[in-house]
Amino acid sequence: DEDFSLSQMPTHSQVQRNLERWSQDQVNQKVSELVQFLLVKDQKKIPIKRADILKKVLRDYKDIYSEIITRAGRTLQQVFGLQLVEIDTKHHIYILISDLPRAEGENMRRDNQTAKLGLLMAILSFIFMKGNSAKDGAVWECLRRLRVLPSERHEVFGDVKKLVTEEFVRQK
Repeated sequence: DEDFSLSQMPTHSQVQRNLERWSQDQVNQKVSELVQFLLVKDQKKIPIKRADILKKVLRDYKDIYSEIITRAGRTLQQVFGLQLVEIDTKHHIYILISDLPRAEGENMRRDNQTAKLGLLMAILSFIFMKGNSAKDGAVWECLRRLRVLPSERHEVFGDVKKLVTEEFVRQK
């Protein structure tokens, strides 16, 4: 697989002919598998080698590699705002780069509402990870780990216990 060099890569017309060997569902399945593979590798911050893609994902679909990688790149861009970039053309190593605009200026407001929303998201994420149900004690322990203590007045949130038990509960 690692010897699968660029000189062995089929031309565009060969790829089109080779595509006829596979059903559209089969090709779409391989594109989905490749997208998942790329996202996992990116999350682990591991450079993505073409040899690994061919060996671990595409296998029998090597002859339509260029079509699958193009479609996967398009999916990553449209769905996740990520761009697949080849950083080493000799060894064919890829990384994913965010294509989303950076939030600056007014988009980076840091008012109390934004901070409270962040705290709410942390609590709701914790509850979600616990199967959509969590005991009060577990939520407070999670907040303690974030150094948000219900017994102390927080410089941004104020009375944390009141914020969580009254305001957040009232908002459901």
